[in-house]
Amino acid sequence: MSVQPSSPPESRRDWVLRQLRDRIASGDLAAGDRLVERDISATYGISRGPVREAIMVLEQEGLVVSHAYRGAVVVEISQEEIAQILVPVRTVIEKVAFRAAATAQDEELLHSLHRTVSAMEQAADPLDSRRLADLDLAFHEAVIAAASHTQSLQIWRLIQPRVRAYFVRDAPHHEDPHAVVEQHRELLAALESGDPERAEREIEAHISVFLQP
Repeated sequence: MSVQPSSPPESRRDWVLRQLRDRIASGDLAAGDRLVERDISATYGISRGPVREAIMVLEQEGLVVSHAYRGAVVVEISQEEIAQILVPVRTVIEKVAFRAAATAQDEELLHSLHRTVSAMEQAADPLDSRRLADLDLAFHEAVIAAASHTQSLQIWRLIQPRVRAYFVRDAPHHEDPHAVVEQHRELLAALESGDPERAEREIEAHISVFLQP
């Protein structure tokens, strides 16, 4: 039986892209699984064009890779990649952004982050891992965007899909999802303190949790 989109507000490509991202993040599509246009098209009841376009975006995001004769295959997110690529890149970008945000004391940004943390609390109980991951990323992206460093934001958005996939996969293993919320309350408190050194220390410690297997 096909799964029909119920008049999605986004394009069919974006709709199926969102479905595939979530399935990869949740492990429903595991590392090594093939993404077959014909099968996906039949599952979702849409033409192969949007499916093909969605797979191309996933490849650009580093979630799948195309092989000759095999087509698109889901890529593993290894602990080695997390430790050697995602964590160092995030750390460099976010230390600069959090220092800038602590110094700037932009009330609009801080109010927005308060709203995000409140929404995270709701997503943690009962746990909605996808929603919690999206809000987690929204918190960090808001701070990075506020720093107005265009290239940093571009780099963040390149690695963000793989960071999100790791978040979604990891979220159900948290003994207490509210701990994730509390971590962001602490980050927000550091930003509101106006102390850039404190903000830098907090975000560095926060990202280092990524290194735990």
